[in-house]
Amino acid sequence: MLPEHSTNLFMSTNSKYDLVVIGGGPAGYAAAIRAGQLGKKVACVEQERPGGTCLNWGCIPSKALLKSAELFNKINHCEDFGITVKGASYDFTKIIQRSRGVSSTMAKGIEFLFKKNKVDYIKGVGTITVPGMVEVTDGPDKGKILVTEKTLIATGCKPRQLPNLEVDGERIMTSRQALEMKTQPKSIVIVGAGAIGAEFAYFLNAFGTKVTLVEMLDQVLPVEDHEVAAVVEKEFKKSGIDCRVSTAVQNIKVAKNNVKMDLVKGDKTESITADSVLIAIGVVANTAGLLSPRTKLAQDRGYITVDANYESSVQGIYAAGDIIGPPWLAHVATYEAIQAVQGMFGHGQAKQVTDFPGCTYCIPQVASIGKTEKKLKEEGVKYKVGKFPFMASGKAVASGAPEGFVKLLVCEEYGEILGAHIVGGDATEMIGEYCLGKKLEATAEEIHNTIHAHPTLSEATMEAAASVFGEAIHI
Repeated sequence: MLPEHSTNLFMSTNSKYDLVVIGGGPAGYAAAIRAGQLGKKVACVEQERPGGTCLNWGCIPSKALLKSAELFNKINHCEDFGITVKGASYDFTKIIQRSRGVSSTMAKGIEFLFKKNKVDYIKGVGTITVPGMVEVTDGPDKGKILVTEKTLIATGCKPRQLPNLEVDGERIMTSRQALEMKTQPKSIVIVGAGAIGAEFAYFLNAFGTKVTLVEMLDQVLPVEDHEVAAVVEKEFKKSGIDCRVSTAVQNIKVAKNNVKMDLVKGDKTESITADSVLIAIGVVANTAGLLSPRTKLAQDRGYITVDANYESSVQGIYAAGDIIGPPWLAHVATYEAIQAVQGMFGHGQAKQVTDFPGCTYCIPQVASIGKTEKKLKEEGVKYKVGKFPFMASGKAVASGAPEGFVKLLVCEEYGEILGAHIVGGDATEMIGEYCLGKKLEATAEEIHNTIHAHPTLSEATMEAAASVFGEAIHI
């Protein structure tokens, strides 16, 4: 319900909306565009360029960096393919600039989509003053008042920082500063071996930076299947990355030209020095400037609490994406936002996220959906395993990427997919088949009996399914 004075306010500002979205990332811009497609009058308030962290400071620019690293690695190993390249070199500044250019291009694309779908793009910080009213409190459009029937919060998250450690962009960085490094560090300690830490470790190592990757838990990529993580760690070590698991970083001391710290594992402590430290230990909810003292929303550890329709504790205020908590993935955020918009405007019941793929884009790539073996054992679920190594794939061997495997976990009784885990070349593209299969409740038998083109990497998904029954042909 709008505030009593909203009618007069609308008369004076001409800014009454069906929906105001605060945040222009994968949740925010998708919500605004979908509402526009439904014929609603909608505005999206974003303090930076559309695209949010993903497009500007995360998924997209990091993939541009990783592509440069992958290409340089291939050039350095082109002798394996009978090709000689002499004097290959790189320009680190241009690599960073290309990455920023890719982000800029994609942001312009979102701006075009806003215009196409008649979304008003408001530049600044959106603050919910009272339910039904959003004020732009900072930025180019500061002072604008937006009156709205519904509000969707999609402000996402920001990198978590270590306490009492100032991020200066040179000695101490988060992923945001790392994406626009002015100079390449000769050595770096990356704290946290999740997807972000692993990707930056691969990128910097490819260009000769001495990388120490530190993780408190007992494996790199802690949320992934243990066998998958073991392959990544093995390949990382082979390429020269110093992986330290079950290890904590303590006593970080920043000097003018380096950073000193202690690596603690059990009762052993090792002091090391590096040019820089990259903090990649997760994210925190981004609620700065979001709510006025007159607007109170239920929260859990800083994340906004929502019901099955993505509505907050205050009627008419919704939230979707990273701001409502894990898994903190762009594609999940987009899904949630679209569901929220369709639900709030009566276009079907809003659906909650149940299954989603997770991807890491280092080399070897990692992709998964569903549960790990460890989780199934903890839950006492009876399951079968099908596994197919890429070294038995003609396409993988011909491509010079025989590392890794496809692993399929299925219900022992009915054969439906419980989890799928891929590590190796193009794993992030291959996981889509298992995602669709899980959505459609496909069985391992049905995947096994689906003809896959030869030679392709996707044959491995079929062979893994066949392996469940002991019928894989090539192993």
